[in-house]
Amino acid sequence: MTNQNALAQEEQPKERKFFGQPWGLANLFGVELWERFSFYGMQSILAFYLYYSVSEGGLGMNKAQALSIVGAYGGLVYMCSLVASWVSDRILGPERTLMWSAVIVMLGHILLALVPGYAGLALGLVCIALGSGGVKTSAQVVLGQLYSRDDPRRDAGFSIFYMGVNIGGLFGPLITGWVFGMGGFHWGFGIAAIGMALGLAQYLAMRKTTIKEAGHKVPNPLPRSEYWKWALGAVVVVGIVVALIATGTIHVEWLSTITAIIAVLAIVVLLLQMYNSNLTSAVEKSRIVGYIPLLIGGIAFFAIFQSQFTILAVYSDQRLDRSLFGFELTPGQVQSFNPIFIILFSGIFAAMWTKLGNRQWSSAVKFGVANMIIGLSLFFFLPYAGGGENSTPLYVIVWILFLFTIGELLLSPVGNSLATKVAPKAFESRMFAVWLMAVSAGTALSGTLGGYYDPTSADAERQFFVIIGVAAIVVGIVLVLLRKWIAKMLVDVR
Repeated sequence: MTNQNALAQEEQPKERKFFGQPWGLANLFGVELWERFSFYGMQSILAFYLYYSVSEGGLGMNKAQALSIVGAYGGLVYMCSLVASWVSDRILGPERTLMWSAVIVMLGHILLALVPGYAGLALGLVCIALGSGGVKTSAQVVLGQLYSRDDPRRDAGFSIFYMGVNIGGLFGPLITGWVFGMGGFHWGFGIAAIGMALGLAQYLAMRKTTIKEAGHKVPNPLPRSEYWKWALGAVVVVGIVVALIATGTIHVEWLSTITAIIAVLAIVVLLLQMYNSNLTSAVEKSRIVGYIPLLIGGIAFFAIFQSQFTILAVYSDQRLDRSLFGFELTPGQVQSFNPIFIILFSGIFAAMWTKLGNRQWSSAVKFGVANMIIGLSLFFFLPYAGGGENSTPLYVIVWILFLFTIGELLLSPVGNSLATKVAPKAFESRMFAVWLMAVSAGTALSGTLGGYYDPTSADAERQFFVIIGVAAIVVGIVLVLLRKWIAKMLVDVR
């Protein structure tokens, strides 16, 4: 009998592996890489498309309106992550949410590439925001279901997956910027659409053999009799928003601020719901209170960090000497330096925190230092305030983006982890939603800040960077000073 069992095991095909991981990781790695390629590639040229003149292929908006749209769009992506989570939990399940989200992303890029003017812009950005929010959330849920909870390969698998995000973020702006420089905006949007199409085709081709049953279950199905109510509600909300914008009741330059306000209100409502719930223990309520200063620090940080796509985009376009080893970079390609630094230093930071163990900084100190670093980075703009075209050397922006990256590595992955640690047991997903809303609010505020940036006046430019930089440093100092109180309120969470 033993020989028969051994023979049966030998005849079973061995599971294919991807760097020692389930082969489904390779499929998810690919679709996430191409989704990030298309997302960051498009975003790297979006601001220019909005404010370049019609004769240059753009829409001719003023810069305040353009940067407000970019900020609002970035914030909307994180809000759509919550919508996608609801759809995944109640209607489609994670795997089908992932598939259809990828389809919607591709459709959005096609609309941007082929439909001219404001119609293509509105339809394209809404589709990409909805789709990217869906891919962002559901891909990681499906990935998690490829492993058992105690599988020792799990953390390594997520690290490999995160590398796909950064590879896409690196090559998206590089290639999209190159195509845009040769053929114009719609060619750039087109290459983003092709990238997403490649990712989707690869996913569909490998779907049955690699993903199998992972992510197919709908955790909390919505009764079919309720579908029409939610669909009608969504149509009404979208209709009201479109009507308010079309009639001029809501000005375009207000969009980023409105998005940030909605995100902050969502944070307040979600925190109050958890704090007042009978399912939340006294210790968990203490952690919620201690988490609030860190949320404020996260919003402040991302308001500056996400200015890569607003203020720094304008700066790279109008002030930067973009020559590199005899080549002329396009403004969008400058945004590839951040993912380069992430790829180079994320492993170093992970190893450093592992090595330090309990001796590493607390979350409050990490958040505080991150804000101080990104605030300090803005002072490196001051010697070049009021300069003309090509007046700022490329190495200055590279150095500033390096500091941005160090701040990001201190705060962003720590923030993701912290949200899961401070969450009440009954509201783990809800607390992560709070963190996503903080990122959303900061991202939207980067568009609002762009409306106050005036590169035509040396005094105004100098004052802008000093005020924003000092504000971030003050937030950082306050967080460090509050570290003992925050540690006390977080109880056993660092």
